[in-house]
Amino acid sequence: MTRSANRQPNELRHVELIINANKHAEGSCLIKCGDTHVLCTATVEDKVPVWVKNTGQGWITAEYGMLPRATGVRTDREAKKGQSGRTQEIQRLIGRALRAGVDLRALDGFCIKIDCDVLQADGGTRTASVTGGFVALYLACQYLKKAEKIKKFPIKQMIAAVSCGIVQGIPVLDLDYMEDSNAGTDSNFVMTDHNELIEIQGTAEHGTFTPQELTELLTLAQKGIHELIEKQKAVLNIENKE
Repeated sequence: MTRSANRQPNELRHVELIINANKHAEGSCLIKCGDTHVLCTATVEDKVPVWVKNTGQGWITAEYGMLPRATGVRTDREAKKGQSGRTQEIQRLIGRALRAGVDLRALDGFCIKIDCDVLQADGGTRTASVTGGFVALYLACQYLKKAEKIKKFPIKQMIAAVSCGIVQGIPVLDLDYMEDSNAGTDSNFVMTDHNELIEIQGTAEHGTFTPQELTELLTLAQKGIHELIEKQKAVLNIENKE
């Protein structure tokens, strides 16, 4: 099979992380994964949801949306017709993923809201939102620590996500829209820099897939996420301590 930009099966699309893309947010990152572009912003609020009050913890939540012309055909804004189930599922995934990288006790009294707005979509918008959203979150935590609003830096591990799938019988990394649309199996992986899993979403679109194929997809995801986390560390000026 021939992939976009003549990529190999185990090759990511070109990835660019642009920090401080929004001057108003406490943290922001424009992530470009091939032709998928997502603007991620982090907003710090000195209040927490009701269910978090008096627990000694802070909170992290996320919202996700796509601009009307993020895709080839215009779609109405969800503010007009209400949130879809897909949108709710994706923003819950982003929130769960990012909370896994943070010591919420160190954020006591604060809520960080991550907004992921898809400017242009070509597959992998949810995984790009997790990867870019984590960079925005990291910057917001730096802001809190530098402003002496918190005593302890709350980030405990790096988080990134990537898609994998089986296309024309071949396991491939980082699917674009055409590959995703034709995949026999489609999956998303969220992992840490310690090579630990946070979430796996996997579906056989046509028929079934085997445990061996799942292992092959996991191997691809580990490679891709390692590369994404190295890019995160580079833009955040984080030195490897290995």
